[in-house]
This record gives sequence, structure tokens and C-alpha cells, in this order.
Amino acid sequence: MRNFIALLCAVWLPMAAAQSFSVVLHEDFEQSSEQHWQQLGDCQTVFAVPRSGATALRCKPGINVLFSKVALGEMGVLELWVKPETDATAYRIQVLVSDLPSINALWQPVALIEHSGGEQGYKAHRVSIDDPAKRFLRLDIEAINGQIDIDDIQLERILLATALQKNEQRIVSGILDKLRQDQNIDLQAESFRTLGVNYALQLELQRQHLEYANALYSGNALVLAGSERNRMANPMAYASFRSIVSDAKRVTTPLQQARLNSMLKPFGDLATATLNVVSGGAYSAFAEPFKSFLATSFDKSSYSDAGLSRADRKFAEQNGLKIYQDAERFLAELEKELQQVAALEAELLSIQRNIDGFRRSLDKQLRDTLQHASMARSQETVSRALSKDEVVRQKLMQEVAGNISLKANSYLNDGNNTELVRFVLKTSEQLEQTQSYKDQFNQITSAMLTYYDRFERSVNSAQNPFTESGDKQLWESHAQKARQYLQQSKESFNRAYL
Repeated sequence: MRNFIALLCAVWLPMAAAQSFSVVLHEDFEQSSEQHWQQLGDCQTVFAVPRSGATALRCKPGINVLFSKVALGEMGVLELWVKPETDATAYRIQVLVSDLPSINALWQPVALIEHSGGEQGYKAHRVSIDDPAKRFLRLDIEAINGQIDIDDIQLERILLATALQKNEQRIVSGILDKLRQDQNIDLQAESFRTLGVNYALQLELQRQHLEYANALYSGNALVLAGSERNRMANPMAYASFRSIVSDAKRVTTPLQQARLNSMLKPFGDLATATLNVVSGGAYSAFAEPFKSFLATSFDKSSYSDAGLSRADRKFAEQNGLKIYQDAERFLAELEKELQQVAALEAELLSIQRNIDGFRRSLDKQLRDTLQHASMARSQETVSRALSKDEVVRQKLMQEVAGNISLKANSYLNDGNNTELVRFVLKTSEQLEQTQSYKDQFNQITSAMLTYYDRFERSVNSAQNPFTESGDKQLWESHAQKARQYLQQSKESFNRAYL
């Protein structure tokens, strides 16, 4: 029971404390990589396009091997950023650990990072090593159809709760090994209590990850950042475009004006602050007809028959060509902006779909975990597992741990070794499945980090696409707000989920 309470305390820390970590290794390649790594292949520190700082590690096509010169203790989550050379560039990075710093040592694979192409720019990857021992780290880097740049490698210390659980899993493995050998041994009740405690712990891990997934988009900061970003890609937000529209209305008939209003409708109404972002396809369907509309409106044969005043006809004759050229320039600049916004929106929707799938799958896993421990798959039991009250959760976990221990002991006392082996194997399988959800959540956090990075780069002042001073200033004013909201969202995300 003392062991049970100690493990519960490890995972029932407040969220902020539970998510605190220390860095075991940080490599930004601002100095020669030879300081920390031995390598085979063709990777070198270059003034490439770093994610941060001035340099990154560039690996040419083929297989390249890096392994640490010193043993790293208590390895938890490994994070690194990779940038492929082209859309066709793919890569595979295998993560391995060993007790010896030799290429011929016995290296144990612990994770695999894969990218099949289709995206450019830096992409975050996070994988769990979860090894409390002191080991050497190795990265087998295979670049295909081009070179890759690697930057900002960071290795976090394993969380205490995870380290304790990994230790308990070794005990479970020892039990399984003896059961597989079909040895007639007296399994002590303490071994089954350990099995039950280890099994019950996964309920807390499942609950935490369900909470993370449910809350990932609950913060207002990311919504506000996205709103500002969308405004930056809406033509109606810019005075130069509204001036073009006003000039066009000045030289057109009421019927032509109604047609123009219909063309602008997908972008919303600035007066009512309903600024919308249309997809790339809808924008393309707008841009060319709009330019054609302008060309027709400022054609002499058109405005001569529009019943205009002499001043308006003179205005059309003197300014038509310039207005059309200004519109063409503005729309070309806006298209660059819209492409970035549309890509970010698609990326965020993809993350949302992955989170939704993760939540549904993990909810089913939680119910299966309870059922295997002879608990009813009722909503009441699930509510106890997800309760905000720690006392309620602790009582449920004690029941789960007791049921696992009781069932294993009953098979042992009945001499039913076959069912005992099946039961322990199934219990172990449930533990491994819970670990797989942690790996899936690493992928979600990787996608979010990549999204934050790309969003931040897209609102950098250097990305301002406009040439007209008023347009540039408006873009920058929205960009400043977007950067502030994004920073708030990033800080909340890092505190809560990393």
C-alpha cells in the first residue's frame, strides 16, 4: 500500500508542477557539432536557414549517423526540428540508445521519425525515449531526394511518474517471463499488488491526456491570433482596395454596382466587422472577374453610356488605367497573403481532426481499461475516472488495483496457469496501449509547435507583402496584435502540455 500511495502522489501533482521539466541536452548547432556528437556520414554545421540563431546542421542525401559523446541520464522526450530541401525531400530518423559509445555497440531502437515529403519549412518532431538509465543517444538520419537541415535538438528529463511506471513495467516483465517459462513458482501476493498498482496508474495518464485534448483549443489567445491573421488576408480591410471599389462604383450604373456588391459578398462587410477569409479557389474565382469588371467599367464605351456627369466621365478617362494597375498590383500582393492564411487554416483543421480522433480512441481505451479490471463500462464509472475530485479518482484506482490483484491471485490459487498467463499478458497489453497514446499525443504537440512556428514566421515584418504605405501599416498593426496573442497562446500551451 505504501508503494501505491507513493505512485499516486507522483501523478497527482498540480498540473503546472507535473509538467515542469529540466533539459538533459540542448543542441542549437551554433558551435561545431563535434563538441557533443560523433558522426559518420556527411552532416556539417552551416550558415543555412536555421530555425533559430545563425546556423543549423545540414545532412546530405544518404544515411548519416550521430551519437552522443557522453552518456545522457534520465532521457524523456526528444524534440528536434527538421527542414527538407524541397517538397519531394523525404527523411527517416531512427532514435536509438546504448550503454556504449561505439557504432558497433548494441543499440536499442526506441523511436522512428518519418516524413514522406509534401511540406517545406521547419517541422517539429517529439518522441518519447523514457529511459531512466544513463545511456548514449544515437540518431540514424536518412535523407532522400535532397538534403535536410536539423536545428534545436532538445532532450527533456523523464518525468518522475513515468520513471516509476517504467520501473514497475520491468517488474511486470519479470512476472511474464516466469509465466511464459511455465515454472512452478510461488508468486507472492506483493507481485500482483504491484501489477494492480501499475495497471491503475494508466487511468490517471489517460485522464490527463483526455483533459489535454479537450482543452487544447479552449484558450482565447489562439482564436484571437487567428482572427487577426484572417483580417490581414481580407481585401476589404485595406483602404487602397476600398478606394478602388469606390472609384469603380463612381463610374458604373446601379446594375453594375449591384453586380460588384455580389462579387465582394464572400469577403464580408467591413461596416459590420464581419471580415471573412475565402479559400484559394474562391479567391481565384473572384480576382480575375473583378479585374475584368474594372477593365470594362473604365472602358470608354461603357462609362459613356452610364449616364455619368461630365466630371465623372473625365475622372474615368484620366484615372481608369492607373486604377486598374493599382488593383492588379494589390490583388497580386494579397494573393501571397491569402495563400499563407489558407495554408495555416488547413493545418489547424488537420490538427483538430487528429485531436478529435485521438479523443474518441482514448475514450474507448479508458472504457476498455475499466472493463478489464472488472469495473462496469457505465457512464458513472467513467465519470469517476475523469472526476475533478482527487479523492474520487483515488478510490476508483484503489478498486481497480485491488480487482487486478484479486483476479490474478484467484487464477493462481485455482492452479489455472493458462488463464493466469492470458490475464497477465492482457494486462501488459493494456499498459503498452496506454503508452502508444502518449506517443500519439507527442505527435499532436509536434504539429502544434510546427503550427506556432509557421504562424509566427508568417506575421514577421519581413513577410509584409504590400508596397503601398497605408496597406503596409495596416498589415503591420494587425501583425503586432497577432504576434501578441500568439505569444500568449504559446506560453499557455508550453505550460499546460509540454
